[in-house]
Amino acid sequence: MKKEILRFTDVKLTYHTVRGETTAAENLNFSVNEGEFVAIIGPSGCGKTTLLSLAAGLLKPSAGEVESQGSFGYMLQKDELFPWRTIEKNIFLPLEVKKIGTPENKARAISLAEKYGLKDFLRSYPSQLSGGMRQRAALIRTLASDPDILLLDEPFSALDYQTRLNVCEDVSSIIRSEGKTALLITHDISEAISLADRVLVLTKRPARVSYEHALDFDGVNNPLKRWEMRGFSEWFEILWKELNG
Repeated sequence: MKKEILRFTDVKLTYHTVRGETTAAENLNFSVNEGEFVAIIGPSGCGKTTLLSLAAGLLKPSAGEVESQGSFGYMLQKDELFPWRTIEKNIFLPLEVKKIGTPENKARAISLAEKYGLKDFLRSYPSQLSGGMRQRAALIRTLASDPDILLLDEPFSALDYQTRLNVCEDVSSIIRSEGKTALLITHDISEAISLADRVLVLTKRPARVSYEHALDFDGVNNPLKRWEMRGFSEWFEILWKELNG
C-alpha cells in the first residue's frame, strides 16, 4: 500500500477584509498518496488555486490541519520563464533560489532536460521556443530541485488546443516516468480524466469535496489513448453532471 504524502483534515479558510469575512473552504477533507496523480475540478471561483496555496503552506488554514510528508514544486498557468535567461539558466533557477546549486544538482537538472527533449535548446532563449517546448522547460525547472509533490495550477490553460493535447501527453509521461506525486487543478473535465488516477469534485464556495472517483482505464496512463477509450465519455458524463448539478 502506498504511503500517504498529503492530507487535508477538516480544513477551513476564512479571509478577513474591510468588507467582512469570506469563507473560501470549509470541512475540506482529502488525501494524496505517494506516486499518485490527483486532479481537482470545481465551479469557477470555488477556490481551487487557494487549495494549492494551502497544500504548499503559502496559506495557513483558519481551522483544521494540512499535513505533508515532502517538498513541493509549483507549476503555474504560464511558463513564467525569464526571457533574459537561457533555458539552461532558467532550469537552474530553483537551485539558485534554494542555494543548492551544487555541480551534482546542476548535472541532474541538465540530465533531465536532455532526457526529455531539451538537449538542443539549453542555450536558446524562451522566445526561440514554441509554447509547448516552453511549458516542457517549465516542468523541468520545477523538477530540478527534486520536489516530492508537484502542484499544477492549470498549467495548460494558456496553450492552444492542439498544443495542449501534446503538452498534456509530455507532462504526464515525464511525471509518471520520474515517479512523482502530482496534484492538478483544472477547469477542464477532459483534462482531468485523461491525466489523473483520481478526480475530486469541489462544491461552490465554501469549497469542500462533494465527490471522489478512482479512474480505471486498465492501466492506461497515456492521455491521448484514454481519449479513445469507451470509459472516457462515461466518466465525462458523470463528472459533468456532478459539476453542474
